[in-house]
Amino acid sequence: MRAGHFEKQSQGFEAFIPAQLDELELRLEPFIALLSDADRALARLDAATEFLPNPALFVKMYIRKEAVLSAQIEGTQASMNDLIDHQAGATPSEMRDDVQEIENYIDGIDYGLEKLGELPICARLIRGIHRRILRGARGENRAPGQFRKIQNWIGPPGCTREEATYVPPPPGRVAKLLADLERFINEDERFPVLIRAALVHQQFESIHPFLDGNGRVGRLLVTLMLIDAGFLQRPTLYLSDFFKRHRQDYYRALQCVHDEDDLEGWVEFFLRGVREVARHGDTTAREIQQLRQNHRELIAGELGNLPTAHALLEALFDQPSVTVRHVEQHIDRSYTAANQLVAQFEALGILAEVTGQRRNRRYHYKPYLDLFGELRP
Repeated sequence: MRAGHFEKQSQGFEAFIPAQLDELELRLEPFIALLSDADRALARLDAATEFLPNPALFVKMYIRKEAVLSAQIEGTQASMNDLIDHQAGATPSEMRDDVQEIENYIDGIDYGLEKLGELPICARLIRGIHRRILRGARGENRAPGQFRKIQNWIGPPGCTREEATYVPPPPGRVAKLLADLERFINEDERFPVLIRAALVHQQFESIHPFLDGNGRVGRLLVTLMLIDAGFLQRPTLYLSDFFKRHRQDYYRALQCVHDEDDLEGWVEFFLRGVREVARHGDTTAREIQQLRQNHRELIAGELGNLPTAHALLEALFDQPSVTVRHVEQHIDRSYTAANQLVAQFEALGILAEVTGQRRNRRYHYKPYLDLFGELRP
C-alpha cells in the first residue's frame, strides 16, 4: 500500500509501518475545487483577524478555543467557562487537572510559535512542545518530551495488542520515521501546503511517537505548518472544532488510511475541515469587530465619555471573567466605583453574573463568549 504496510513482530502481533512521505504518490485532481475553497477561506480568515483593533489580544480567544477542543477530544471535561474562570483565579477543585491540560496546550502553542523563529519544525521542537503539554498534568509520568521506548497501541480500555484497533510501529522505527517526516515538512514541495499538512498529521498519528499526547501534538503541528508557510499570520484556525464534532469520522478516516490505503478519503476530510473552520473563524472575527463597536457606542450613549467604562470594555476582551476586585484593578479606582461600574455593565447586558451568590460574585462578558461557544465536553 502507498501509506505503509503491516508487519508481524516477534511477539506475534502486527504493527503498521508507515511509508516515507517523500515517496508518496497522490493524485491532486480530485481535490482542486476543495483545495481552492480551503485556500480562499484561510486567506479571508487571516485578513479578517489582521484588521481586528488589537489582533494579538483577540487571538487569545481563538487559541483558548482550539486548546479546549483539542483537550476535549482526548477526554478532558473542562469547558471554555472553566478555563476563563481558572485564568481569572477561580478553579473548581474537580476541574483542576482538566484545566491544567488545557493550559498546557496553550503553553505548547506559545512555545512552538516562539521557537519557529529559531528552529524549523523538527524533532527537537516537537519534543519541546510535548514536554510542555504534559508538564504537571495527568500524563507527566508518561515520559514528557521523550520519544517512546516501548510498544504502544490504540483500542478499547484494557485491550491487548492483539485486540487493538491500531498498533503503531515498534519503538526502534520511530527515530527514522520522524527524521523522514521532518525532511518532508521542510524540504518536499511537491504538494500544496494544505495537502502536506493533511499528510503530516496523518503520518504523525500513524507513527504515534509518544506514550501520551500524540493527538494534541499532531493537531498543533497543523497550525505551526500553516504559520511557518505564511498561510496564517496568527494561530486562528481551531481545526479541533471540526474534528470534535465529527470525531468518529475523524478516527475512521485516519484508520482507513491503514486498513484500506484511503489517503484520498483522509485528505478530503481534512480539507473540508479547514474550509469549514476557516469560514467560521472569519465570521467570528467580523462579529468581534461589530460587537466591540456596538458596545463602545452603547457605553458612550448610556454612560457618556467615561474613561473607566471604555477601559473596562477593552480589558474584558482579554479577561472575559471578572470579579469586582478585578475591575477595581483594571480601572484603578476604588472598590465602590468598580462595583458601581459592574452594576452599570450588568444593566446594559454587557456583563452577566454567573455564580448566583451574594458574595464572591463572578461576571462573564457573555456576548463575547457566545461568539466562541461555551464548548461543553
